[in-house]
Amino acid sequence: NLMRERQTAMQIAWTREFLNYFGTFFGLTAVVLTTGAIKRKNPAVLLPILPLSFIFSYHYDMGYGTLLQRMKGEAEHILDTQSTLLELPKGPLTFKDLEKIRISQSKFFTEK
Repeated sequence: NLMRERQTAMQIAWTREFLNYFGTFFGLTAVVLTTGAIKRKNPAVLLPILPLSFIFSYHYDMGYGTLLQRMKGEAEHILDTQSTLLELPKGPLTFKDLEKIRISQSKFFTEK
């Protein structure tokens, strides 16, 4: 659990750091595109702001919002109500399966 918490903390920290750079890029892009749209009198120049705003919103929600809590809630819902989606193909590994893999790998290495 401690390892998972550290990985999650690193993910949040990475997202916050990414947001600093992307936020600067997004802000400058928005200013430049808005200026271009006004000068050219063409609002179509503003179209790139739309997908960039979705990316910015996602990362903001990940770094400072409630995205992780919502993801955790959805994961708990899947575990509680749709656990069949989590089953491995051909079922869980058995000792017999592991032995078969081990023997085939040992033959592979001894033949060389």
